[in-house]
Amino acid sequence: MLVIVVENVPPRLRGRLAVWLIEIRAGVYVGDLSTKVRDMLWSQIEQGIEEGNAIMTWSTNNESGFDFMTLGKNRRLPVEFDGLKLVSFCPVED
Repeated sequence: MLVIVVENVPPRLRGRLAVWLIEIRAGVYVGDLSTKVRDMLWSQIEQGIEEGNAIMTWSTNNESGFDFMTLGKNRRLPVEFDGLKLVSFCPVED
């Protein structure tokens, strides 16, 4: 299972994601794709994200059962803690 959530990205990037995944809600895409296609999609997100942000999560064989990556400016940052990937919140900027 693969889930990608994007915010404030150009329509052309959303269209590219919709070719490979189902958009179940605005900016939320799901599907079951190979690692190769997942990496290709993330590369396209990196190239076309502009001022937006994105997170991609997928099923994997680890303690939590999933892994994730983020891209773009966001208050939530992934942090590795004792072998687990957690989310840290940055303070609100004035």
